[in-house]
Amino acid sequence: MKIPPWVGVAPFLAFAFLFLILPSGVLLVGAFFGGDGHFTLQNLIDLGRPRILSAYTVTVQLSALTAFLGVVLGFLLAWSVTMGGLPATLKGFLSTFSGVASNFGGVPLAFAFIATLGRVGLLTAVLNTFGIDIYDQGFSLYTFLGLTLAYLYFQLPLMVLIITPSLEGMKREWREASVSLGGGRWTYWTRVALPVLTPPLLAAFLLLFGNAFGAYATAYALTGGVINLVPILIGAQIRGDVLHNPGLGYALALGMVAIMAASIVVYSWAQKRASQWGL
Repeated sequence: MKIPPWVGVAPFLAFAFLFLILPSGVLLVGAFFGGDGHFTLQNLIDLGRPRILSAYTVTVQLSALTAFLGVVLGFLLAWSVTMGGLPATLKGFLSTFSGVASNFGGVPLAFAFIATLGRVGLLTAVLNTFGIDIYDQGFSLYTFLGLTLAYLYFQLPLMVLIITPSLEGMKREWREASVSLGGGRWTYWTRVALPVLTPPLLAAFLLLFGNAFGAYATAYALTGGVINLVPILIGAQIRGDVLHNPGLGYALALGMVAIMAASIVVYSWAQKRASQWGL
């Protein structure tokens, strides 16, 4: 008996329907119903309220900043172990650590930072013994800056994992051709390497942006909801406290889906451009 070709892809289609299409449909439908179960457009209108617009602005700023820093620092770190002549053992260690750290987030990461950089954290206590009180100098782990540092813990190693294959795919012949034509290191990087690596770097930025944009547990456990972020607002509307309004939570999530969909479109384009160079 011949097995139809679609059988092989059926599990993937079922998975995509259950965990992508169906939840998106629930968000789309739920955004148009109020707490009384009646159809309404108020949830979408409420997205224009100052507090909600501020939440989207802060979330985009946090995601863009951590994605940018992750791309720059992660690229330099990946370059140093891939093309910078560091020992091969260090490269293996970095790859292993990056694989673990990029998946270490949520409440454990928040508590790890509190134990290290909190008001009574280990590193804070060590600095205090040298007469340095970072909290008296304006630093606080429970602010935008502290949350940025926490996000970088998983953003930076994720960037290392993403960009390392692209750096390893850079052909030696390109550098040799540049040198044979009289180009130096600066010429090679500005006219050959960076133009070739721009699509992978853009794709990595968008991936890191989405990774930070949807983060909830780390931000909530670290700041307790003090920072006005969209995922925290969604949790406040859905979990049933004073602000309980599931419809508004669905509308907020629908806005996040729209932003992420736009990012995915640009990411796919960047990946397509990168594939032209075999990266």
